[in-house]
Amino acid sequence: MCGRFAASRKPEDLNRLFRVEKWETTETLEQDWNVAPTKEVYAVLERPVKDADDRRPVRQLRTLKWGLVPSWSKTPEGAARMINARSETVHEKPSFRNAFAQRRCILPADGYYEWVTGAEERQLEEKKGKKRARKQPYFVTPADGSVFAMAGLYEFWRDPTLPGDHENAWWVTCSVITTEAETTPLAVAPAEGPSALADIHPRMPLMLTPDRWDAWLDPTHTGLDELRALLEPPPGGLMRAYPVATAVSNVRNNGPELLEELAAPEEATLF
Repeated sequence: MCGRFAASRKPEDLNRLFRVEKWETTETLEQDWNVAPTKEVYAVLERPVKDADDRRPVRQLRTLKWGLVPSWSKTPEGAARMINARSETVHEKPSFRNAFAQRRCILPADGYYEWVTGAEERQLEEKKGKKRARKQPYFVTPADGSVFAMAGLYEFWRDPTLPGDHENAWWVTCSVITTEAETTPLAVAPAEGPSALADIHPRMPLMLTPDRWDAWLDPTHTGLDELRALLEPPPGGLMRAYPVATAVSNVRNNGPELLEELAAPEEATLF
């Protein structure tokens, strides 16, 4: 799954990297090393510019709220539960299938956080009445330092309680597509702990390699077989993972120190 990620790259760098044609400076976000559900995030997408005579799709950098609200929802209350969409079923789930066919985006990140619980801690969690054990967070990022381009979907939702010309009448929300976690060895693994992403968690965000960016973003690509082929996981062995401080578990904590690698997990018996 993807429940938290880091996004500290500046919009100018993202615009250059993804060859963005349109970006409004009013949508500038602060660097965020602890992005949690319902926060605003950068998204790269292609669609015609509103009110423009030229209706061709234009590559844009937009700010969206993380947690997809389907267009048919009566309220946005379930957004925090719609942060992820499974690659295996995204084409058929009512909440995601229209967005998958027409409104795909890339959510740029430095990497994502995932929490792992060791064998002894798992046993404690399974016993009723036991206090939930503290989990060790890991940061997962491309080993070569490149952007972690997460496959995403976005959707528009009209708030029926507001007039059409209200600045908050329309919500634009997004979801991260996830896939099965890699079982191949990490490019760089910690000295002690997991040797593959599947050792940390059975799911992971679907990372798009640069050769798939154009096809994924192109809204004229609507064929189901063509789109599902883009959901193939990238080659294994591109990622590294390392333990970070449990401070990241608190959404109020934010800063580059959250990405600092620990010499060893904070808990002694993780594996």
